[in-house]
Amino acid sequence: MKKNVLIGLTVLAAGSLLAADPKDDVTAAAKALGTAASYSWHTTVEMAGDSPFKPGPTDGKTEKGGFTIVTSSFGDNQNQMALKGTNAAIKTQDNGWQTVAELMADGGGGGGFNPGMMFARQAQSFRSPAAEAEALVGQVKELKATDKGISGDLTDDAAKSLMTMGRGRRGGGPGGPGGGGPEIAGAKATVTFTIADGKLTKYQVQTSGKMDFNGEERDMGRTTTTEIKDIGSTKVEVPDDAKKKLQ
Repeated sequence: MKKNVLIGLTVLAAGSLLAADPKDDVTAAAKALGTAASYSWHTTVEMAGDSPFKPGPTDGKTEKGGFTIVTSSFGDNQNQMALKGTNAAIKTQDNGWQTVAELMADGGGGGGFNPGMMFARQAQSFRSPAAEAEALVGQVKELKATDKGISGDLTDDAAKSLMTMGRGRRGGGPGGPGGGGPEIAGAKATVTFTIADGKLTKYQVQTSGKMDFNGEERDMGRTTTTEIKDIGSTKVEVPDDAKKKLQ
């Protein structure tokens, strides 16, 4: 009798584990990362095909309730962002440390590509890996455990947003006023999360689809991988010139 009860309890326990929603596991792991004293991350982007847009790696460090510093590159341009709360300062190769407002003012009316303006917008839309992972969980259709981690497809709207960097079809982009950005067809996105010791240690987003560039359809896609390390032991050092801009 006792043996049967024990077997029954074991089956019930196994059943409850199988019924657990992987979304809950990933959300809890992202929240645990967000409450850690500090952590570092390294993000790489691989573009599909012969895309001329080839962003370099991004490295970041953050501490709970303190500073965050992010170093990234785009082509020959490299910048650093320092953030604290809602304030951000950006260091460009030409102008040193500036606030977002100063960068936006410098970029007004110049025409053409302005890396300073791009970095300012990145600072305005910045989300830590912990926050970004939580947002991705909210956009996924369903998550399942696989041999690579916990994976799932994002919604169609989320996939399109990732493919266009969130620009949609607003004015000022390719195609002239009101064009906003290239049309997206067949946009798909998959995210895979890796968890260790209850904390998020890696997540990867793969996108694919077709874009219409001035009547020419091109296959587009990218793989963005963020690896998280030194959880709880990362030290964040921010230059004094940057701290002054964050006051």
